[in-house]
Amino acid sequence: MKRRVAGAPPLQSKRAVIWRDPGPAESLDLAGGAGGHDGAPSPPFQFIEEHSSGSNPSMSVRDARGRVWRIKWGEEVHTETFAARLAWAAGYFVEANYFVPNGRIEGAENLQRAGQCLEEGGTFRDARFELDEPGVVKHFDEHSWAWNDNPFAGTRELHGLKIVMMLLSNWDNKDVRDVARGSNTAIFEYRMAPEVLEARYLIIDWGAALGTWGSNVLSRGRWDCQAFTGQTEPFILGVEDDVVSWGYKGQRTADAVTGISRKDVQWLYKYLGGITDDQLAAGLRASGATETEIADFTKALRARLDRLRSVAQGS
Repeated sequence: MKRRVAGAPPLQSKRAVIWRDPGPAESLDLAGGAGGHDGAPSPPFQFIEEHSSGSNPSMSVRDARGRVWRIKWGEEVHTETFAARLAWAAGYFVEANYFVPNGRIEGAENLQRAGQCLEEGGTFRDARFELDEPGVVKHFDEHSWAWNDNPFAGTRELHGLKIVMMLLSNWDNKDVRDVARGSNTAIFEYRMAPEVLEARYLIIDWGAALGTWGSNVLSRGRWDCQAFTGQTEPFILGVEDDVVSWGYKGQRTADAVTGISRKDVQWLYKYLGGITDDQLAAGLRASGATETEIADFTKALRARLDRLRSVAQGS
């Protein structure tokens, strides 16, 4: 395990959190997400640097309000924007992100992979902007966390995050043990008061969702409503002695599916169960989904939420 080589995360905080009460479901704005409508990127955008890491082209830019954004293009743009919104609606920490259908980046020259994403004059289409918050200390890769090694083992909050991940069919649940391939978990430290630091445990990549989970790369997909709908039935296999069985298969299958009880589902459903179809549709629309995709994904997500409700109610 890589963490034993690198050592424990160099955290300054003594307070660790993985979830916060999101408030009444009907009050949540899934179109704005974690950053809200007022937090959206403000053009014009000024190029800062291109990034070579990651499976998709990306770069950092500065917007008109001086904020720094990491832009991603590719097949995960819609998926990551919406999935992060639903995780946020359930009370989990995510990075504020937005789907931007078009725009222009000034000063972008001598690009490598990202060059294919810009047209003449620096214009672009269909990008995901993720906010780089100032003053936040971020611990990635070998200093991230593992599903089986964290301060929340056995808690309803950790089990709830696993359920959200499976609800969205996010199969790319790599963690600190997979650092050679890139961990998708991280710890962000926020200063809440002059003498108070808070370490937030989160998933930083929701891009491999809303398609099919599977035991290998050939059977996995993303942003595929027909495939996503097709796995609604095996989403929950059953309940025995109040332990829920799941059909999910991902990078860390055993860590995801083991030990989740009916009470865990009941707890999470108190927060997600109140999300309406209109809210789901608003989040999907803000993520760049077509009207057909909005209708189909909303129906599929509602069917999965109904499965959770049945487990929660013992029916």
